[in-house]
Amino acid sequence: MQKVTLLIICCLLSVYAGAEDYVIHAGRLIDGVSAVAREDVTVFVSGNRITGIEPGYRVHSKKQVLVDLREHTLMPGLMDVHTHMDSLVDSSYYAYGIFNEREDQALRAVPWVRNMLLAGFTTVRNLGGMVDMSLRDAINAGYIAGPRIYSAGMPITTTGGHSDPTNGFSKKYMGDPGAADGVVNGPVSARKAVRHRYKQGVDVIKVTVTGGAMSIARSSSNPQFMTDELNAIVETARDYEYTVAAHAHGAEGIKRAVEAGVDSIEHGTYLNAELMSLMKRKGIYYVPTLSLGYWMAEHAAEYPAIVQSKVRSMGTTAQKTFSQAHKAGVAIAFGSDAGVMPHELNWKEFVYMVRGGMTPMEAIQSATINAARLLKIDDELGSISKGKIADLVAVRGNPLDDIERMEQVIFVMKDGVIYE
Repeated sequence: MQKVTLLIICCLLSVYAGAEDYVIHAGRLIDGVSAVAREDVTVFVSGNRITGIEPGYRVHSKKQVLVDLREHTLMPGLMDVHTHMDSLVDSSYYAYGIFNEREDQALRAVPWVRNMLLAGFTTVRNLGGMVDMSLRDAINAGYIAGPRIYSAGMPITTTGGHSDPTNGFSKKYMGDPGAADGVVNGPVSARKAVRHRYKQGVDVIKVTVTGGAMSIARSSSNPQFMTDELNAIVETARDYEYTVAAHAHGAEGIKRAVEAGVDSIEHGTYLNAELMSLMKRKGIYYVPTLSLGYWMAEHAAEYPAIVQSKVRSMGTTAQKTFSQAHKAGVAIAFGSDAGVMPHELNWKEFVYMVRGGMTPMEAIQSATINAARLLKIDDELGSISKGKIADLVAVRGNPLDDIERMEQVIFVMKDGVIYE
């Protein structure tokens, strides 16, 4: 009996460590690109690559490890392009969370990144965090389990702006942070902030062009950058081959960011028809973060008074804007703002997107091929096709009939390794 148990354990370990060859039988395949799903499909994986996709249930070799997903739906690894993997803004955050040591924050984040991976999100873009680059490097080195992270480091803001790390501090401790801290004033320091992030090793630039809901500051929507500052950031980012994500709620701030040529507008709460048309013309993505608005409205009483006054109606406003943007044909990528809410709840973004007018397939594509295109990694990820990296997830049943099936992830493969 003991030998049998040991044999079973050894077999399981060999599978979860990433056997060389897999053959996956999928009852339904959403490839991330096609408008319709395929039934009864076999996907072949060797190493960390997809090596073939064939109709029917096939096995080419006895050496292949069979994964039976005939009752489930297989799709590309999901992507969330607006997360904060190294933070959680719960009821205690404003009391002492912002004063955590970096080491403490990194250790707290270990289960958060694992939960995100097991929820089916194999790639995330982290738009602001104390230790997200450390998490990224630890995951890439195999020390901890988590999604592939594209890190922005600390966002770039202006004095007193959303993401100024000293907002709300007493005057004794407030000081005057500068470009290294992400706080800029004028185009010269704006350029320096981008270059400092290059020095740190970030993957993407984030700039907070308007006020925000969660910061200890009065406005959530006023413009907080001048045009010359935004132009300096985008121009410098292009020199260093960075994409630029712009946190923006209010229309004037969004307009300045779009005219400067950012790659994505995050939140976009007060987008209007003129701005939607301009974004379409310039190929700028909209990342709606609908989960943010709903979560904050539901938990408003837990936040400081200055935050409460900003968040109570944000969810319904954002939902209306999303519906208009979708109808207008603006390119949309999936982003939840996970970290404001528990990270593994980001699947609810699918529900809000469908509620706002997307089909379930469109919502899934926003978290697969659309997200990959925004990240400029669609040559390797974001769809299931021969030669691409083997990031694959499966959910119970059919999410095209019931989008809430996206919560029921029962299989996760990242880079050819099975984690769930």
